[in-house]
Amino acid sequence: MANDAALRTSLLWLAAVILVVGICTHSFKKMMATYVLGVLGIAALLLPDWDYFNRDFSRWPYPVTAEERANSSIHAQGSGFLRFANSPLRVIAYSVVYGYAMYKWWEYVST
Repeated sequence: MANDAALRTSLLWLAAVILVVGICTHSFKKMMATYVLGVLGIAALLLPDWDYFNRDFSRWPYPVTAEERANSSIHAQGSGFLRFANSPLRVIAYSVVYGYAMYKWWEYVST
């Protein structure tokens, strides 16, 4: 991962959310559920090599060339969190999956 600051910030916010869940619910199980969901969410958003996945699907079996990495970095200027947003289908898929996961998490934590 090129930008460790985004990972550190995300993990710090996750720790704050876990602390709030623990204080409000007094449940170690709910804190652990929050931790697992948060780490999986952070890992899915921040850790993938987007230079690799932002290529055409037919190029996935082959290593990323220096030219592809340079072209990808030119197009990926901006927020590290939104580097995946160049594909509307990817944004929709992430929104559905994370929306459902957050709904189930909230349902579990609020009971």
